[in-house]
Amino acid sequence: MKAVSVKEIRQELNELSNKELQDICLRLSRFKKENKELLTYLLFESHNEAGYIESVKKYIDEEFDIINRDSYYYIRKSMRKILRNTKKYVRYSQNKETEVELLLYFCKKLKDFKPSINRSTQLQNMYNRQFQLAKKQLSTLHNDLQYDFNKIIEDLNN
Repeated sequence: MKAVSVKEIRQELNELSNKELQDICLRLSRFKKENKELLTYLLFESHNEAGYIESVKKYIDEEFDIINRDSYYYIRKSMRKILRNTKKYVRYSQNKETEVELLLYFCKKLKDFKPSINRSTQLQNMYNRQFQLAKKQLSTLHNDLQYDFNKIIEDLNN
């Protein structure tokens, strides 16, 4: 089965009743965990972006606490998982400020991580890529927000 374009989906959704739309959303939520997570964000958390950011930060903290530190292989694997989920949560929000804040928070946690990431080239590269991405997204934000985030960036550079 070939998927239709977004334009065609939008036209079809405009023709449906509220009850039919509700049934479609509930049916979508049964298929993939990500669909359910996105619906949860849109219905319950999108109106409180600060609370959403705090909940994602709490998730990052919890995941960093349970990382297996026996070898850099396990550390890299866990870091990739944390980053993948963080980026998924950023996609749900589609807010550049949220993206910058969460990426900088991830970079801060990664830099403060023990054992040091300086012994692993892959972890250093991961840190550098996310740091550069956060700086790139920062340039699209309002000047007041740029000033606040630049303080965090300066702290990470030291």
